[in-house]
Amino acid sequence: MSSDPTMNSEFTSGGLKLRSYVATPPGRHDSLPGLILCHGFPVGPLDARLSAGTFPQLIDRIAHELQWSAMTFTFRGCGQSEGDFSLQGWVDDLRAAIDHLIATTSPNGIWLVGTHTGGSLATCVGAGDRRVRGVALLGARADFDDWANQPRRLLEYARELGAVRTRGFPANLDEWSREFHRFRPAEAAQRFAPRPMLVLHGDDDESVPVSDARRLAQAHGSAELRIIGGAGHRLRHDPRAVSILLGWLERQQSAVR
Repeated sequence: MSSDPTMNSEFTSGGLKLRSYVATPPGRHDSLPGLILCHGFPVGPLDARLSAGTFPQLIDRIAHELQWSAMTFTFRGCGQSEGDFSLQGWVDDLRAAIDHLIATTSPNGIWLVGTHTGGSLATCVGAGDRRVRGVALLGARADFDDWANQPRRLLEYARELGAVRTRGFPANLDEWSREFHRFRPAEAAQRFAPRPMLVLHGDDDESVPVSDARRLAQAHGSAELRIIGGAGHRLRHDPRAVSILLGWLERQQSAVR
């Protein structure tokens, strides 16, 4: 299956159609470990329409080289998916994505890999879902307090990027902003333990401080913490980070054989 940034399938979450990309190794019909790769909140100059544009390439690599059932998708308000950004909505989307991968590939377990906000929410969702056997976080934030403190500013930014597209959304700004306090990634990391967790962070990350990575790892208690010298926020494009991630996934695969 060749990578296609426009995605190759779709599933629904809360009545919204979300675009997804699923790859499985050719010739394999047995139950394989399943992986879902989650993108983060859009960051300029990449607007919401381009979110996860290169993720299918990594999904193909994981499926073909490591022999996983692998999937990525775009959250509501991003890519070609319908809807508007909200934190609760993204949590609902990830839960629906897990159900979709299980329904389509019958994996022998689920691992979540998330960049930035996607990693933070992977921790929150995984903490409450025992089907998730491990999580890997790339540049993830430990909380959403800065968003909670300036919700109107974030909403304006989300509109500029195209992650909020519907006029009059949200209907209730207070409820929309309360979600930033509702989900606490660091606390979720503690609940996720002792299941395996990889925390990757660049020491030159201009968006999320390294201290967030240390908070997440410390809260978990036995996470593998890797700080990459000279790396910025976009670890997906750092070959050192990708190599560490693939090695971690190989060890996860070996542990379940």
